[in-house]
Amino acid sequence: MPANTARRMTTAERVIDVLADVAEDNVVRTDPDIPLFEQDVLDSLRTVDLILALTREFGVDISPAELDRSLWATPKHIVAFMEAKVGA
Repeated sequence: MPANTARRMTTAERVIDVLADVAEDNVVRTDPDIPLFEQDVLDSLRTVDLILALTREFGVDISPAELDRSLWATPKHIVAFMEAKVGA
């Protein structure tokens, strides 16, 4: 493999990148179990922004009806949700 070949990012890495950008907080990169809503990393507006950003990044539709707060409680939960959604 040539030295200049870029490594493909995993679904998890892409989700965390999007989450860090939307949340404007890198804690999501270092603590996969941080309670996002309880620690005010995400609120309702940022959650909508996150849905839109993940939809753009992965080209999948995410309905707000699919959003069970317990399924999106931590970065680890959001990664698992998106991996299931995109079949990673």
